[in-house]
Amino acid sequence: MPHSLVLNLIPQSPIYPEFLTGRHYHALFLTLISSVDKDLADYLHASNAEKPFTLSPLQVTRNHKSHQQKNHSLQFSHQRPIPPGTPCWWRISLLDDTLFSKLTPLWLNLNPNHPWHLGSADLYITSIFGTPQSTQAWANACSYTQLYEQASDRPNHPLNFTLATPVAFRQGGYDTILPIRECVFNSLLSRWNKYSGIEFTNVSIESIYPSFCNIHTEVIRNYDTKFVGCVGEISYRILGDVEPIAIKQINALADFALYAGVGRKTTMGMGMTRRLLSNVENYE
Repeated sequence: MPHSLVLNLIPQSPIYPEFLTGRHYHALFLTLISSVDKDLADYLHASNAEKPFTLSPLQVTRNHKSHQQKNHSLQFSHQRPIPPGTPCWWRISLLDDTLFSKLTPLWLNLNPNHPWHLGSADLYITSIFGTPQSTQAWANACSYTQLYEQASDRPNHPLNFTLATPVAFRQGGYDTILPIRECVFNSLLSRWNKYSGIEFTNVSIESIYPSFCNIHTEVIRNYDTKFVGCVGEISYRILGDVEPIAIKQINALADFALYAGVGRKTTMGMGMTRRLLSNVENYE
């Protein structure tokens, strides 16, 4: 069962930009795991296999009334320190039940006065959202069976996505930034088949066609080498004579994007993607 958890945080000291990086987010998550299961944290740290979680960059909580609602992107780089006392949030998604159950003691015994460290800064976790919130579109939980059963089998149901943090894909040993249908849906399909227990075979990716895009590239320089990715909005449609079961599979994958992300470095804040069901949504 995939979970998309939003942790609400308050820094007790300034968080400097050099610590607001994918490597530091990854280290903070492993510290959280280590607090309840050190062996699991060590395993995830050492493993080169695809990992069953994704992370977001740290977000400063904004007043959504004054925020540009048409902009669904998240802040993925920081030029200035985040001052102490600033409400922030951080999204963690978990793709398998084993990992979620291992972390259950952490959620149940959350101590809002226990400091966690992000670089030189101390953070307090004040609360966790694990279910849909009216002002937080990144919090949710849904079983794989529910994701599939609730997926539409109508061909005219648009597949609208926001690429909220830079997205890039690996092809033949090199990176590509264009969210072509094969890259996006094969990325989702690979993670779905690995974690869901409901294997999809012969998904009709060739029936998916882009119908709209408003995307641009961004360069992130807080990795060992610079990371170039694509952010913005993109829509696809299912065209042609496609069986309802195939349409249902494609829609399930689109809904799964909230949890799985797409492309590279999703465990370090990149590739955050979710389906948009309307043109204007609040997410902060």
